Amino acid sequence: MKHYTFVDYATQGYIALVGLLILIFQNERVPGVPLLLALHLVTLLAVHTLIRLQARWPANRTLDFVRHFYPVLLYTGFYRETGVLNEMFVPSYLDVWFVELEQRLFGYQPSLVFMQWLPYRWASELFYGAYFSYYLMIVGVGLALFLRNRTEFFHYVSVVSFTFYCCYLTFIFLPVTGPRLFFREVDHYSLPAEWLALGAAHPYPQAVQQGVMYHVIATIYDLFEPPGAAFPSSHVAVAICTLYFSYRYLPRIRHVHLVAVVLLCLSTVYCRFHYAVDVMAGILTAVTLVPLGNWLYRRWAPPLPAPVHQSSSEPRPIAAPGRTLPGLTPEPKTPAQPGRCG
Repeated sequence: MKHYTFVDYATQGYIALVGLLILIFQNERVPGVPLLLALHLVTLLAVHTLIRLQARWPANRTLDFVRHFYPVLLYTGFYRETGVLNEMFVPSYLDVWFVELEQRLFGYQPSLVFMQWLPYRWASELFYGAYFSYYLMIVGVGLALFLRNRTEFFHYVSVVSFTFYCCYLTFIFLPVTGPRLFFREVDHYSLPAEWLALGAAHPYPQAVQQGVMYHVIATIYDLFEPPGAAFPSSHVAVAICTLYFSYRYLPRIRHVHLVAVVLLCLSTVYCRFHYAVDVMAGILTAVTLVPLGNWLYRRWAPPLPAPVHQSSSEPRPIAAPGRTLPGLTPEPKTPAQPGRCG
């Protein structure tokens, strides 16, 4: 494990931890246990092999690219898996508690009322488009930093991955599906009749359903969204995490990015994918995990590069003996290696 960085420890730790949870706590509510365990073992070995190969042949561009981006390639699989495991500890979804909490906090259901306040096609396109921008934030900021500076990119992917993994673990232990339960049964679970009646009284406005982005997001949800992954909102937590890196390394886009993140936070409720308390929890998650992720990154990696607004007269960060600063070590003909412990 000589060449491991924080993101490698976090990824391998997540794979191993979830695999152990499956092995120890498997029950009749977890389908395909042998396959799940095999996939975890194969993924552990594949990631370890990739790290070793890239360390041996650092000039190989394909290995270099996959070495940097492999956590991003695993996000969807990890996310989907939470929908298989989220009844391993809790036998049923917890939405009734969350619906009742919303009612006590606000006196109404924000996820039902918000859309009724703005039942227009322009609002549909705006908020569903803002919800879609989540995917652009993750990939866009990542690519910009990858092309700009590998140290900054490795910092970014490390903290974003850490945030994702903490959210995924929470989904497994606290399964909450979200406001779509007001309108249909999900995974053989439905809300009590009085809450279903409330949902029936707040149907999706026709103008909202005519929006192009409404159908784009509906398709994404049908294909990729697992049940029980609403609390905390990983959309909110990770969007705020990407915003932190815009402010630190990409100041030219930070104000536009801030507007997009604010709209995304609102869109999660408007589009009826999250309860308002999910958004609050997502904000708290980001505020907690981004500083913690930074601290852990420093623990297993070279010093962080300074923000881009740093004076050019100040010294650039210097790696500890035996460590490489990716993107800062001049290697004009070959991609820089990922930062690593000595």
